[in-house]
Order: sequence, then C-alpha cells, then structure tokens
Amino acid sequence: MITTVTLNAAIDKTYALDALRTGRVQRVRRVTAVPGGKGINAARVICQLGGDVVAAGVVGGYNGQFIAASLTAQGIPHELMTIEGESRICLNVLDDDGRSTELLEPGPVFPMERFGELVSLIGRLAGRSRIVVFSGSLPAGLPADTYARLTEAARQAGAAVFLDASGAALAEGLRAKPDWIKPNAEEWEQLYGEGPLKDEEALIASLLRGAERFGVRIVVTLGADGALAAVCGELYRIRPPRIDAVNPVGSGDAFTAGLALASARGMRLVDGLRLATAAAAANALSPSAGHVRREDVERLLPLAAIERLA
Repeated sequence: MITTVTLNAAIDKTYALDALRTGRVQRVRRVTAVPGGKGINAARVICQLGGDVVAAGVVGGYNGQFIAASLTAQGIPHELMTIEGESRICLNVLDDDGRSTELLEPGPVFPMERFGELVSLIGRLAGRSRIVVFSGSLPAGLPADTYARLTEAARQAGAAVFLDASGAALAEGLRAKPDWIKPNAEEWEQLYGEGPLKDEEALIASLLRGAERFGVRIVVTLGADGALAAVCGELYRIRPPRIDAVNPVGSGDAFTAGLALASARGMRLVDGLRLATAAAAANALSPSAGHVRREDVERLLPLAAIERLA
C-alpha cells in the first residue's frame, strides 16, 4: 500500500473562461470542484492507475466535509484528521489561450497540542504501507521541521518516504533523509543554495553534487521540458512526449504518483521514471488537476524518453 499525506488539503476549483479580464464582471463557462492538495492529487492518480492507496491528511469545516465526501464518491480510501477552521479553496482560472491563473487560500491553523495525534496517524498508516508520500505546503501552526518528524515516524514503522515540498519544509525535511525528493527547478535552486544555476549543465552538476551531499535520490521536474534524476551517482535526462496540454496543474503530483507506484511495485528505475513521465503528461490532458486516464498513460508510456547522462 501507498499512503499519501496532505497536511493542507483543499478543494481544487477550476473556472473555464474565454479570457481573464480584471476589473470586470465575467461569467464562468464551466466549473469543476474536486478534493485537492498535492497528496490527494497523487492518491487519485495512484488509484486511477490501479494502485492500493490511502489518502491521509488534515481537513476542517464544511470544505473538509466536501473533501471527505468527494473522496468517498471517487472510491479513494482516506483517513482524515479534522481540526477547527475551514479547509482552503485553490482556484485555477483557465482561459482559451491555455493560460492558468491560480489563487490559493491559506487554509486553517493546525493546533500544535494535537501534533501527537497526527504522528500516531502517520505511524499507524506507515506500518501498513510500503511507501509514504508527503506532499505540499504546511498549514499555519506547524513548524518547519514537521516533515522531518513525520518522516522519522514513517521510517520507524518500516515505510520508505517520498517528499515533495519546498522552502524551509523541504530543507528541514531533508534532515530526516527521505528516500526521494521531487523539487522543481526553482525549488531545487533555492535548496541547493549556491546561487542561480545559469543553464542545464550547471543544474546537472548541482544535482550530482547535491545527491551526494544530501544522501537522497532526487528528481527535479522541469515542466514541459521533462525532468532530471540523480540516483546513486547516476544521472538521467527524462524527456516527455509531445502533447497539446489542456491544464498542466497537478502534473508534478501525477509524476510523484507514478514514481511511487512504480517503486511500490518493484519496477526498475528507468521504467519507474517512464511511468512517472507518462502520468504527468496524461494529467496535462485533463482539465482537472490530479486526474489521468489509464489509456492515456499506456499510450504515452513508450513515448517518454529516458537517457542516462552519467
């Protein structure tokens, strides 16, 4: 089993417009609303690809009730901790030119007096899981070392850990040595901390040094340009298939889902990177974040190119 953890769960709402014009009243042509947050997106993709998954996380208020009810309706097993306050809404406005504008609410404040309850939840689920995926931002009230502490709990229960975070949460989480991290290029540059990486050659060099320095497997996602992966002294360039993207939001979460699922199934690294890439591309074909069709993934799978560089 794979457990995904979303500490700041959300309702992902998408508005389709012909064009976003500020300062004017506009009518939305189409609306979708689904339970979201990076870990929930990953859980949905794992489920759609036939994996055994539980979506864990923190919710609050009427929005939290919607998230739980929608996960049930979608057939995604879940164990959610309920706190005071209202879970956030993440609004994505898509226009006909393919531009995406995101408006992200902050979400509720986590009460630290209940942190032990959260650790117990993660430890219990990790004891039933091969992999635990921690994804996304931390809600207000939780310290920067939260992912490090939860990683230790998951590790003690025998699970491998994937960490998809940014900023201080990622930097502190690295102290607990997760098995994989998946920053994007900007997040990696900030984490690596040696100034701007001017080109791909500099990025590659930083990845090889960073993997040795941090002692973890690293995938840096590059949007439509694919990804780079540094694993045990080896470096891979991942090029995605060419597609006409509808909505790229959630493709990073789909990549994480594919990589975690491949690892849980014991697939070879190259095959796991290919599955992750195909899942990310399939997600971009859907108007909703964290949603793939298995037939799209299967069609795109042989079109993902993996090249070993070092």
